[in-house]
Amino acid sequence: MRAGNVIRRIRALMNKAPMQTELLALDELIFEVLALVRAELATNDVWVRTRRSEALPRVRADRVQVRQVILNLITNAIEAMSDLKEGDRELLITARTDSSNNVLVSFRDTGPGLDPNSADRVFEAFYTTKSDGMGMGLAICHSIIEAHGGRMWAGANDPRGAVFQFSIPIAPEGVDRAE
Repeated sequence: MRAGNVIRRIRALMNKAPMQTELLALDELIFEVLALVRAELATNDVWVRTRRSEALPRVRADRVQVRQVILNLITNAIEAMSDLKEGDRELLITARTDSSNNVLVSFRDTGPGLDPNSADRVFEAFYTTKSDGMGMGLAICHSIIEAHGGRMWAGANDPRGAVFQFSIPIAPEGVDRAE
């Protein structure tokens, strides 16, 4: 049922159908997704830390689509770190407001990182660095975030790894979020 919902909403996005938006607390959505991937995190010995601003404002977004973005970014981080032989496998997820009235969500892993020569291409359709990848996941994520009036970008995580970030505008009615 849930997979069918995801496919329907992604098809709707591609067909320019209206999104089914609601007021969302992105930090709560992150915790929902982390609960879904708990076994995969444990299997791959990935330690997750989360940080969030208190009383994080809500955004107006399509729950299924944004959940898919978060799931894809977490899954990509797990896969990136799964081949590490040594060192900590850590994923730091932060959610906070930025200076432009957006909620900014960051996913910082300690994997091998992004090739500086290809970092600009990771959101292109059919571009992949995975041997079994189709190159659609990040392209779809990028489209979803842009459809919500946001931005998505990637870069290097210091001292190693990658950081993927997206921002979505704060909903005017989401500012007075009750905790």
